[in-house]
Amino acid sequence: MTRNLMMLGALALAMAGPAAAAEPIEGNWKTASGETATIGKCGGSYCITLKTGEFAGKQIGKLDGGGADYTGSITDPAEDKTYSGSGSVSGNSLQMKGCVLKVFCKSQTWTRL
Repeated sequence: MTRNLMMLGALALAMAGPAAAAEPIEGNWKTASGETATIGKCGGSYCITLKTGEFAGKQIGKLDGGGADYTGSITDPAEDKTYSGSGSVSGNSLQMKGCVLKVFCKSQTWTRL
């Protein structure tokens, strides 16, 4: 009986497979407007900095979180206005969302480079 339980336990572990890895937000992303943004660690957060385009070098966001979901602030560089924001990573896609009063929101999808 003990041997059967041990075999069942080993089989269950083998079928479970490795745990799913967290989706990394760090890296280079192509924005909806075609520019390149880099997301990297800055302190305990992740900073978003434009690398190409008219506003190259400008930090446009700061997000906190882990796994696939992040929240923080996003800045529209053309208007220099900052909004509450979020990002959700799924494979090579990053769904970015910025909101005013958490009611009026705009979303766009970025692609990993």
